[in-house]
Amino acid sequence: MTGLPFGSDLETKRLLLAPCREEHLAGLYAMNSDPEVMRYITKRPETLADTQKMIARVQARWTKWGYSWWTFIERHSGEIVGAGCIQNLRRDGIEPEVDCPLEIGWRVRRDRWGQGIATEAAWAMAEFAFDRLRTEVLCAVCDPENTASIAVMLKLGMSYRGLEHWYAQQVATYDVTAEAWRNARG
Repeated sequence: MTGLPFGSDLETKRLLLAPCREEHLAGLYAMNSDPEVMRYITKRPETLADTQKMIARVQARWTKWGYSWWTFIERHSGEIVGAGCIQNLRRDGIEPEVDCPLEIGWRVRRDRWGQGIATEAAWAMAEFAFDRLRTEVLCAVCDPENTASIAVMLKLGMSYRGLEHWYAQQVATYDVTAEAWRNARG
């Protein structure tokens, strides 16, 4: 599938999910440079250059595949409050492996933790994966100690598969089929 990032906006009650763009740099960097936000993701805060490179990488993926990372923008304030993705898992390295399953992922600004933003965005991204990309299975991975992300996975109807090797480490791996996700959605 090929596509462009524009026209792939998703909307929820409180959020606009827009494909990551250069204009999101300041808000994404503010979130990604927070050591607590990145604690279970990369285990280190990002530099401004890291966030710039990430935006360029994901824009190329949007153009090539028609999916990648969104920026979560709070509708009432216009503030960037998180980011999330539909992308192919990878075992090692930076570039996703297109023969690997699709993954859903998210991160939220620390001052917005506990407000249901990750769950709200995840439902919209899962709908994109199942309805627009027509995937049959969607995976999610996290550090086994990241109980907040695991809670979101369970709300999506995901089931624990076990510890698996992704991103050059052992991670808790969950998945959900399109049918199970639709049942969880009600």
